[in-house]
Amino acid sequence: MTSRFLRTSGVHASIEADPWHSNAFVLSIDGAEQSHVNVAEPQEVFYEYLRRIANTIDLLKPAGEPVTALHLGAGALTLARYIQATRPGSLQHAVELERELLDFVLDQLPMPAGTNLTSHVGDARETLIELPKELRFDVIILDIFSGPEAPAHLACADFYKEAAARLAPHGILAVNVGDEPGFTLVTSQSKALQGSMGHVAAYGTSMLFSRRYPGNIILVGKNSPWPDGWAQQLVAAGPHPATVLTGVELDDLTG
Repeated sequence: MTSRFLRTSGVHASIEADPWHSNAFVLSIDGAEQSHVNVAEPQEVFYEYLRRIANTIDLLKPAGEPVTALHLGAGALTLARYIQATRPGSLQHAVELERELLDFVLDQLPMPAGTNLTSHVGDARETLIELPKELRFDVIILDIFSGPEAPAHLACADFYKEAAARLAPHGILAVNVGDEPGFTLVTSQSKALQGSMGHVAAYGTSMLFSRRYPGNIILVGKNSPWPDGWAQQLVAAGPHPATVLTGVELDDLTG
């Protein structure tokens, strides 16, 4: 196992081999598993919530066609690796608040050859504003929230409007929301997205929508209408059992 001290948060990050999967590694921060990477088969996404985000990316364009992607919260760059493996030639940007974490990950788990990834160190909202104005993204992934607490300047409608303005016409904003029973954060962020974008869906393990269990819900926002069949394709893609809520059903979730 190798580790690195993160000065901003004052904790340690570590990377160790996954004993159950060859060529796979686990990034942990402050002792909690954060990311899983299979360097030999980056198209295999182990964590359930990341697999669901990958499923939404699969629907953006025909298989193999490059996309433009912005990762807000880099982690071990699992989804950046997935996009490069499944859509070679994609243009990607990754933003991470912890400089040491980004350097540590890229040093220990280099990106595949040919990856077009620009990394940025800084706050997600500030960096989004600073990116070249002409850049438009097919997908923006926000993977920063964990538990009921979230950075107020990111967990709000104003930020989602700023992100929505940087999307290509068909693009999606995918927000990973990890929450506790009761789903206070899922509810507030669903409402914030609904107030910022024209079309919003919640995607996750079916039992989580009972609000009785902790877990991760993926909120997906679009400026344009949902294409026919998207919800059904996401449910079919799994992991199973999966549920996608849109429209009135999502209104019931948010109250």
